[in-house]
Amino acid sequence: MNIAYLLIGGNLGDREDHLSRARALLEASCGTIRQASAIYETAAWGNTEQPDFLNQVLMIATMLSPDELMDGLLAAEQEIGRHRGEKYGPRSIDIDILLFDDIVLDKKHLQIPHPRLAARRFALIPLCELAPQVRHPVLGDSIQELLLACEDPLPVKKYSTGVDKKR
Repeated sequence: MNIAYLLIGGNLGDREDHLSRARALLEASCGTIRQASAIYETAAWGNTEQPDFLNQVLMIATMLSPDELMDGLLAAEQEIGRHRGEKYGPRSIDIDILLFDDIVLDKKHLQIPHPRLAARRFALIPLCELAPQVRHPVLGDSIQELLLACEDPLPVKKYSTGVDKKR
């Protein structure tokens, strides 16, 4: 069984419903959600002139390969109504693979670990909630160490406790 950490988030429409639908779709087609972080409200990163995001990290146990998992994530995004437009633009849902076991993968369509993980507090804070001692397979630092060193100034506020933490 593979363990992947996913970041789900969105800033358009009913943000909470989109996260809920994403969790249901992922569990139906990609694997079992073992843990879910609290939900955080975060300022938009990159293009800051847009509504705030709700973000959550999920730990998922899956039999899928990284490519198969990515296909499942894209299908879930499409089912929820994601339309790809401007880079860093507003979206109903975005689902990213942050970590997948200790795999390092660099393909045109898929990079693991997520290439900007260490620079984004909105990903590190909920990931640290679930996996503070997990080590970044390229940088070698723990998620907690990466969070302490992160220079991202954008605010990240706890929005809700999320869903069941352990299953």
